[in-house]
Amino acid sequence: MRKSSEPAIATQNQTAQTKSIINSQELAWQIAIAAEDKKAQDLVLLKVGDVSYLADYFVIVTGFSRTQLNAIAESIEEQLEEKFNLYPTRVSGKREGNWIVQDYADVIVHIFLPEEREYYNLEAFWGHAERLEFSQSS
Repeated sequence: MRKSSEPAIATQNQTAQTKSIINSQELAWQIAIAAEDKKAQDLVLLKVGDVSYLADYFVIVTGFSRTQLNAIAESIEEQLEEKFNLYPTRVSGKREGNWIVQDYADVIVHIFLPEEREYYNLEAFWGHAERLEFSQSS
């Protein structure tokens, strides 16, 4: 298990190996599952690959405290490391705790407090992207 002081950076070799193991849609689902394990709410997957070069998917979730946002982020990082040996290339917002962004290259994760999610309204901004509602039974 990676200690929090160690960098959460994937080497290009690790990323290439992982891409052969998991595609971006499955990665997005696995991220949503890890977020749901920490009681994340309003999980939405946006298939942005057809309308943006930034990523194939955005995973957008809500947590209700800074502590919960950090727990969701840690759950995602730990589960992807354990299952796929995959690390985010960048993580921002953990110190501030209002909006955490994890960049997994093909999938970008947005973990919001409710006020920030409403204010930035990524679902509306990316409204032309295909929206996939997440549920464990999906």
